[in-house]
Amino acid sequence: MKTKFLTYILLFLNSSLFAQTISGTVIGENQKPIEAVNILNKNNDYHSHSNPQGEFKITDCNIGDTLQFSIVGFYTQVKVLKDLNEEISIVLKEQIVSLEEISISSRVDAHHIMTDIDIQKNPVNSSQDILQKIPGIVIGQHAGGGKAEQIFLRGFDIDHGTDINITVDGLPVNMVSHAHGQGYADLHFVIPETVEKIDFGKGPYYQKRGNFTTAGYVDFRTKQKLDNSLIKIEAGQFDTYRMLGMFNLLEGEKQSAYVATEFQSTDGFFESPQNFNRVNLFGKYTAQPTSNDILGVTFSYFDSKWDASGQIPQRAVNSGQITRFGAIDDTEGGATSRSNILVDHTKIIDKNSSIKSKVYFNKYDFELYSNFTFFLEDPENGDQIRQKESRNIFGLSSEYNKAFSLNNISGSWQAGITLRNDQSTDNELSHTVNRSETLEYMKLGDINETNVGVYAGTFIDINKWTINPSVRLDYFNFQYYDKLTPTYKTQGEKSAIVSPKLNVFYNATNELQLFVKSGKGFHSNDSRVVVATEGQEILPAAYGVDAGYIWKPTSKMLLSMAYWYLYLEQEFVYVGDAGIVEPSGKTERQGVELSYRYQPLPWLFWNVDVSYTHARAIDEPEGANYIPLAPDFTLVSGLNVMLKSGIYGGINVRHINDRPANEDNSIIATGYTVTDFNLGYKMKKMSVGIQIQNLFDVEWNETQFATESRLKHETEPTEEIHFTPGTPFFLKGMIQYNF
Repeated sequence: MKTKFLTYILLFLNSSLFAQTISGTVIGENQKPIEAVNILNKNNDYHSHSNPQGEFKITDCNIGDTLQFSIVGFYTQVKVLKDLNEEISIVLKEQIVSLEEISISSRVDAHHIMTDIDIQKNPVNSSQDILQKIPGIVIGQHAGGGKAEQIFLRGFDIDHGTDINITVDGLPVNMVSHAHGQGYADLHFVIPETVEKIDFGKGPYYQKRGNFTTAGYVDFRTKQKLDNSLIKIEAGQFDTYRMLGMFNLLEGEKQSAYVATEFQSTDGFFESPQNFNRVNLFGKYTAQPTSNDILGVTFSYFDSKWDASGQIPQRAVNSGQITRFGAIDDTEGGATSRSNILVDHTKIIDKNSSIKSKVYFNKYDFELYSNFTFFLEDPENGDQIRQKESRNIFGLSSEYNKAFSLNNISGSWQAGITLRNDQSTDNELSHTVNRSETLEYMKLGDINETNVGVYAGTFIDINKWTINPSVRLDYFNFQYYDKLTPTYKTQGEKSAIVSPKLNVFYNATNELQLFVKSGKGFHSNDSRVVVATEGQEILPAAYGVDAGYIWKPTSKMLLSMAYWYLYLEQEFVYVGDAGIVEPSGKTERQGVELSYRYQPLPWLFWNVDVSYTHARAIDEPEGANYIPLAPDFTLVSGLNVMLKSGIYGGINVRHINDRPANEDNSIIATGYTVTDFNLGYKMKKMSVGIQIQNLFDVEWNETQFATESRLKHETEPTEEIHFTPGTPFFLKGMIQYNF
């Protein structure tokens, strides 16, 4: 017993006296710091990460220990500790993405590895492609290319953003109390080539994410600097043209700046030309005025105009009245513009703590003409509507982050605050004719909506476990002035919601991570709905749980699988005859998701993302409890090659199955399988390539709705599928020059 006791004492003294905390920095070959590098002690499986300055520290290190430094896009490097007092400096070399370089040991959500891989092997080529980089997301366009896409995720028809929180560099994209629909998220102001990383999460489990985070969130991160300036020209069928310029303005050790500009136009594949055009301007400046400060300024401007053929009834196509690419009312369309300015600042207090702050302003204008029911309401003039608004958004956020370590326990804690104020002027829904005459104002008013959020949470690492409890509090002030009432009166309601969350990760090995996520989230209702219901069900909650794993069965495979469940106190339902969304009853969804990445050869990548969902309304009788347009099965898969010779290409397939278009499943929205292809050759200063959408020219419907409508010659209305046809075979060529 005495011998064992002395042995334990000696081991304790050895650990206490000789094990130390090692610190250092990680930079790239360009001498720029690299954030979020995974630092793993292979002798005891302790791990850490580099901060925005590239600095790190890792506890319980001994002489002879091997530290491994890894991050997607760089060669892994190891360092054997010979001097515990040495300040380590690691320089990582960039490489084509390799699954062999990935280690699953960080408390950073390993699912982000999936999108890091996908972006590097198959870069985003259009604004419509951006969201589809997220495993499980399928999108659809149904208004001439200028309107925000319809989003499908986890058995949700999210419409344009009712149940997914979308941001760009922390700048909110979702519009509360929008003229077209709650949560409207138009990403067309993003130039695809400026996107560097995609941060995402599914479910309501994330302390930083507030309103609309029920099915999940997406945050696009734009590049801080360019590797080189470039000019790109694209041209394709249907009079499609795109020009892009990205230019380095400053490229120094302490500061960098670049601008990007894009022009795009097309007539589209419809019989009535879309006359679509879009202009984007983007600029970003980053500086390090002191060794402990990082300052960034981002600005962007976006303007778009288009015509649209709208959704057409299946009976008109079947009878031969119009073709699949024809129109009942081709005077639909619209215009929108957005100007953004974002200032962000990171203050490194010390190697253990930092403060990240953002302040932003957004000026937004929107006008949309639609006709969903044709001559149902007005047999003489038709049912065209206009939705219009002008909006200013002010906001800020600030988060304090502090790392800690105590014996075998380490981690970090965060506390943050967010503020957002939306001022929407002349928010309008009106009955119009030929986009020129207003027959009746159905809604017209001013909205002032404020959201204040505070949150606190911690990540606690105990050996192989990471525990992440957190809580978030959101307060809302809704104000609405109805300009159609005879006397002035501002209607207002206030409410708050508390959202606790708990996530647990277990890193069984460097190749296997198990996780359970749980939490409460919410989506707000439109201010006009809030005041009309006198504050009832203002902030319906969502409760969810995920359980699954991410695993590297071999060095060249990455597999993730999860079971999930989500309960919503209130659903949003699309109303075709009004072109808006409205709240309905309680729902529940559950499903299984699988994501797989395989790199059998250094130049060959295979990706598969599969999702199955069972979604039902709770308070409705069996057989009448289907959730309209909620997909229960989606699949995305692709093979992509990247040869050292510069040749690259890929073939990618997306599938969505048949799904109910109404509550009793008597009307079916037909599924589809579409294949896209790309091929190119990349030289040092020039790249050329082609892209083909719908390679096999299949006939498919991009968006579908069960809508009651009446045509000009009809005496009675009919409820059936109304659809927007999907893109036929579409060939586009590209040439790019780097300098």
